[in-house]
Amino acid sequence: MKKRFVSFVIPCLNEEKTLPFVLEKLVKVKTDLKKDFEVEIVVSDNGSTDLSKVVAKKYGVRVVDAIEKGYGAALDFGIRSAKGEIIVFADADDTYDFLESPRLIRELVNRECEMVIGSRMDGTIHKGAMPFLHRYLGTPVINWIINLLYAKKSKIRDSNSGFRCFLKESYLKWNIKSKGMEFASELLIKALVNDSSLYHVPVSLYPDKAGRIPHLKTWRDGMRHLLRILFYGPHLFERTGSVLLIFFWIQLLLGLGFGKVINVFGMNLYGIHSMIIFSFFSILGLSLWGTGLLIATKQSKISRVYSSILSLEEDKLFFVLISGLIVILFAVVWIFLQWRKFSYQFINLEREFLVASTLSLTLLIFALQAVTSHIIKRD
Repeated sequence: MKKRFVSFVIPCLNEEKTLPFVLEKLVKVKTDLKKDFEVEIVVSDNGSTDLSKVVAKKYGVRVVDAIEKGYGAALDFGIRSAKGEIIVFADADDTYDFLESPRLIRELVNRECEMVIGSRMDGTIHKGAMPFLHRYLGTPVINWIINLLYAKKSKIRDSNSGFRCFLKESYLKWNIKSKGMEFASELLIKALVNDSSLYHVPVSLYPDKAGRIPHLKTWRDGMRHLLRILFYGPHLFERTGSVLLIFFWIQLLLGLGFGKVINVFGMNLYGIHSMIIFSFFSILGLSLWGTGLLIATKQSKISRVYSSILSLEEDKLFFVLISGLIVILFAVVWIFLQWRKFSYQFINLEREFLVASTLSLTLLIFALQAVTSHIIKRD
């Protein structure tokens, strides 16, 4: 029976101090696995200016040069250069213990799944290995967002783990595009949206070696992760925005219809002041909805509503915009006519004025969003 081929891929940028620790472990793992697997070790060098490549070659591993800069770029190049059908990757800083990698590989094989994540949150995090913010804020929050937006069957327990095992065939199907640290989040998102089978194995995390300068920048890379996560989630903006827009427009119309303040649970609602708040939140809802529309221009799987707007023929788009502008024009003219009745001193119809102005803003913002989305779509 033909042995399955495993490739260990190590992204590397100036890691001459820690790379020997990693490669010593991998050489041992390779020996332990050779009975059941073909094994290769690939160091994907991302432009090291120290002796990292020299160190790697001393251990007899294959070194490939990833020209494009970035953690994700180095990993992607290494994975695509790998010969194995099963890929295992972790960092070259020895914070993950490659002696634990056989557990990930055997879990992948035994469960016949597409990815196994080494979960630090379920394993042992040694003292000083993970900053407080990463452990109790960053990772849990990103876990929650990814699971909220994308998880159907499998739930992510450690979104920021840099120790993973997966099928190369599945990876190529997922089409990962991120070049920086956000690669880790996109890899999970693409697996989830493709309904891939994911499992977790507890792993250990160790502190950085003394004197090593981490490549990770907490706030910059955290924001990159968040932006990449939201990039594939136009449905979040669409649903949240729609709920706010519809709910608060209903409140506006109720305020217009009642024509007086109503006490609800001790609060005076539907007066002019609360209607101003309703107007604000309806516009906020439309803005969120429009953000989703703009994101949707770069996605293949989007809702019917977004799809119908983005697929409008240019002539239909033109007449939709003209119709909206006509309504806005009538609303503005009506407001000025009412204002003129009182010699431009004040407007007695505050509720009507507020509803008319909110309607005008709603149509104007929608028109701008629709046009902008069609402009971006042409890129």
